[in-house]
Amino acid sequence: MHSLRFTADSSSDGMRERDFTVGDVPGVLWSPASGAGRAPLVLMGHGGGNHKKSPAMTGRARLLVTGCGFHVAVIDAPGHGERPRTPHDDQEIAMMRQAMAAGEPAGPVIVRYNAHLAERAVPEWQATLDALQRLPEIGADGPVGYWGINMGTAIGVPLVAREPRITAAVFGQHWPDVLAEPARRITVPIEFDMQWDDEHIPREAGLALFDAFASKEKTLHANAGTHKQLPRFEAASATRFFARHLI
Repeated sequence: MHSLRFTADSSSDGMRERDFTVGDVPGVLWSPASGAGRAPLVLMGHGGGNHKKSPAMTGRARLLVTGCGFHVAVIDAPGHGERPRTPHDDQEIAMMRQAMAAGEPAGPVIVRYNAHLAERAVPEWQATLDALQRLPEIGADGPVGYWGINMGTAIGVPLVAREPRITAAVFGQHWPDVLAEPARRITVPIEFDMQWDDEHIPREAGLALFDAFASKEKTLHANAGTHKQLPRFEAASATRFFARHLI
């Protein structure tokens, strides 16, 4: 059993930020600065090449913390943020960059590499959730959601498929290749984002992954634009989604 150890604590603009480690995995927990009673927890997975405190993570956390009074936790994925890369990480990243530079599809490399990261990250997320639920302000019986796009989806789909404590999730922008099978085991409410003009993930691939989820309540948000043009208003939509399902 890995214990949670806080390493830093600060507050600003109504949001408390606590850095922590669970074993050797670094993370951050954002909470209401007011220190109110128990509240739902949302786990967030960051995108490829980013880290736990990237602008997307801090911005989404602020919506959930200050708008809903939730707790939000993010951990650095293997080979990201404060975590060193392995030779395998370096090899896969070099192959991805080579494909992009040559104008070739990078999807096969990204799918393979993200699947490898998910194998390592899912047990880390489960250990982190175990540790967070031992905190009195979260508790073992409180609602838990998951929010992750791109690589956050690659890790989040197998996590949610395996983890019954997670009861609502927001996913999007990934290929179905290795995710369709675990998606078929997911029945919790889902919100799914995709870009209609994504230059990396074909439209049919995004639709196939959405279709694979067994959830009776699932909503597709398809926006015009390329891969990196996911509208910011989708973050507000996801916040409302979690408010509906976790409160």
